[in-house]
Amino acid sequence: MYTLKKSLGQHFLRDENIVAKIIATLRQHPFTQLLEIGPGGGALTRHLVEIPGIIFKAVELDEEKVSYLEAFLPVLKGKIIHDSILDISTPFSGRFTVIGNFPYNISSQILFKILEWKADVDTVIGMFQKEVAQRVAAKHGNKTYGILSVLIQAYFDVEYLFEVHEQCFNPPPKVKSAVIRLTPRPVPLHLNNETFFFTLVKTAFNQRRKMLRNAVRNLFDDTMLKNPIFDKRAEQLSVADFVDLSNSENKSQEK
Repeated sequence: MYTLKKSLGQHFLRDENIVAKIIATLRQHPFTQLLEIGPGGGALTRHLVEIPGIIFKAVELDEEKVSYLEAFLPVLKGKIIHDSILDISTPFSGRFTVIGNFPYNISSQILFKILEWKADVDTVIGMFQKEVAQRVAAKHGNKTYGILSVLIQAYFDVEYLFEVHEQCFNPPPKVKSAVIRLTPRPVPLHLNNETFFFTLVKTAFNQRRKMLRNAVRNLFDDTMLKNPIFDKRAEQLSVADFVDLSNSENKSQEK
């Protein structure tokens, strides 16, 4: 057996109905390479390794869980990356799908990691704390709409699939959970300067209560700041609005 480590945010899925629902969702999109993040006790893993015709890898930081999984599922030997998901390089050559009951204490950081891999990621099926899932899926005008919403939705379509009760986990977390799916936008948004886009979004929402003109004043010249869009607050701008602003003439591009 194994111990559960609170420091690693370990809440392992134990409800077989939810497991089956997640696996069914995963198989709605074809894939040939699959990465599981945080296999833990193997609730999902034991089904994933049975999917025929795919290359499977898992990334797990906890040495005890690695040993357990390799004993529980010998087929996993050589397929587990014993490291933090935040520290590894791209796990495959070519496109791949990501799945996981993500550790809630680093779930936002995992999403930023997926953004680093966005050119190679086909689909993400992820279990998140409900509030994080809602934030990722939120549309503009919603109070939960923020940095994660814009940056993820600039590259992926987000589907808020279903919620999962606390008692479906061991131990039960103190928060509700939800599963979302990310799939690449069928028509990618064009960004002239991705670094500036990220800076713009983060700067705008770091002072989200301010009028946009005041929040991002240092990023645009005075002529550009006369545009009426700067009369709005960050949460009122759509993803497309942020992309258009990023692609406008700005000090970063002029240098």
